Amino acid sequence: MRALVIQHDHVTEPGLVGARLVERGYDLTTVTVVPEDRHHAPDVAFDFPDPADWDVIVALGAPWSVYDPAAVGRWIGGELALLRKAHHLGIPVLGVCFGAQALTTALGGAVEEAPRPEIGWVEVDTDEPALVGPGPWFQWHYDRCVLPPDAEELARTAVCAQAFRAGSSLGVQFHPEVTPRMVRGWLALGGAEQCVRHGLDPEELLARTRAMEPTARANTARLVDGFLDGTAGAPS
Repeated sequence: MRALVIQHDHVTEPGLVGARLVERGYDLTTVTVVPEDRHHAPDVAFDFPDPADWDVIVALGAPWSVYDPAAVGRWIGGELALLRKAHHLGIPVLGVCFGAQALTTALGGAVEEAPRPEIGWVEVDTDEPALVGPGPWFQWHYDRCVLPPDAEELARTAVCAQAFRAGSSLGVQFHPEVTPRMVRGWLALGGAEQCVRHGLDPEELLARTRAMEPTARANTARLVDGFLDGTAGAPS
């Protein structure tokens, strides 16, 4: 079984999601869209692979906005086309944060600025706790999904939809892949200043992430298992 992981930047890695896919017997191929030396100028050219060559596709997070192609880069159109084709072929997609927003957009929904950011460990209100547990889940986003037609909202907070199902695909606004290494990277790339602006202590956020790692690993394993064993088998 083959899984394609779309890593948009050099910091946001497959993490706990990738680890669980490997445990489930998947061979991971990770492609990085924006190299480290272009992180602050992400308008790069990138040729996305054909989704038909994969059994599962994972689209990870990114520090940009799907609805701002001038900032995010010319490659976003190629990713949306990949996700749209995967959906039509019935290839399951797990979209994470930016990846969920890209999936929403590809399937006819939209993305808009959220009324306030969510940063840190947040519990969600879930309709299907066996698939999307209440968490807490790690969040770091400023935008939110407007769900596409026929998508089913599965979980939410007061700010936005936190999980949705569309055919055999699943989008989550939170970061089930997160590790302390990733949080350190985000903080180093301007995230620490963002935390301070919103009244958060960056070091406390990192310490909480370290403390949450065993719980996060178990929660993510259940989410990935539910995606593979349930959602991924649904008709598109």
